[in-house]
Amino acid sequence: MARLKVPSLQHLARNWRDDPIRVKRVLVQLAQNSPTFNYNPLFGAVRDMLVFAQPYDEIIEGMRRAIQRADVRENFLGVLPLIKDYFQGVTPTFVQSVERRYYPVGRSLMVPFDPPLIYGMDGGIHFPWFSFWRTNPIARLRLSLFVSMVDDVLSQDPDLEDAKFEILDFSAAEPNKSRELTVINAKDVPRVSNEEKAEMLSVFAEGFFLAQAELAEIKAQRPDNRPGNDRRDDDQPGLFD
Repeated sequence: MARLKVPSLQHLARNWRDDPIRVKRVLVQLAQNSPTFNYNPLFGAVRDMLVFAQPYDEIIEGMRRAIQRADVRENFLGVLPLIKDYFQGVTPTFVQSVERRYYPVGRSLMVPFDPPLIYGMDGGIHFPWFSFWRTNPIARLRLSLFVSMVDDVLSQDPDLEDAKFEILDFSAAEPNKSRELTVINAKDVPRVSNEEKAEMLSVFAEGFFLAQAELAEIKAQRPDNRPGNDRRDDDQPGLFD
């Protein structure tokens, strides 16, 4: 049975629509066609570069050996050169993880926010956010919603409120083109007002619970609903991993 997990903050923004029914439709479709991999190995590669100063050639070779699926491997190898170029010459004074936070969206829907890392350099804290979607990255109003929500989270943490927040967009300009890195300074992204943000989040929350209800109804209507018949591998990521 398709699973609908609580989205990450980034997935919420990307899948936001201006009507709860449209939100429901996109979430149901994504739950029924969820991805079978995640980008966690790339976060590991970033840490290897920054923390352990591991040579780039070794990271590439390790990725080639570790990733069995050819399409996923080539996908990752298309991103790694861009990551290397961005962090070329970066010598942080520290690199550390950031604990998960939760963002209240509405109707008891708490959305997780998992910054991959922060690092210190030149007397300041740097907070890079990685967007690995090849197509349809967050843009325009959805980008404004995402940055506005991140602002709310960072402002509650004295250690992060002054961090330099950049979005690293690794998408391709066209479907058949190679990926490119676009660095977006969050300061340059227009924010949505508190009123507009509250309305947008209310729309998403309503659509999320409509999607939950529809998926539950689909499951109940199946002629053979015996436990175990629709199991996914436990090590496969869910919709929003």
